[in-house]
Amino acid sequence: MTDGTGETLDQLCRQVERLVASVPGPLDRVRAQIGEAVLELQWARPGTVAVSATASVVATPVAAVAGTAGGHLLRAPLVGTFFRAGEPGAKPFIEVGDFVETGQQIGILEAMKLMNPIEADCSGRVLEILPGDGEGVEYDQPLVLIDPIGPE
Repeated sequence: MTDGTGETLDQLCRQVERLVASVPGPLDRVRAQIGEAVLELQWARPGTVAVSATASVVATPVAAVAGTAGGHLLRAPLVGTFFRAGEPGAKPFIEVGDFVETGQQIGILEAMKLMNPIEADCSGRVLEILPGDGEGVEYDQPLVLIDPIGPE
């Protein structure tokens, strides 16, 4: 790559490999971000089999997540646990392909036992819901990819 992204990603991978070697316990996933280069870090849950540290490093440019140049990423306003529905077993607030309006609730972010509604910051078609239900998210992490178009 001539834009430096490949070099930045290589540097990030080396730094994360050093980090992974220094943390206690098995990891499921690693996440770190510099510019458009993204890696994830997640400890294994009790009772699950963790992958090896080197196999858990996954690099994905954010541009690849965005898919199209016209996509809009709705980002996490704080650190917490992302929920797609109002309660376990309930219908999710949104599904891929749904049209959302600005201000429409698309999920819940639990932080410090407080349930924070997450609302769409633009109108458009939901292209992708990035975190899984009940998955921990970081501040400014992409949550939902929206194609900012009008309803069909």
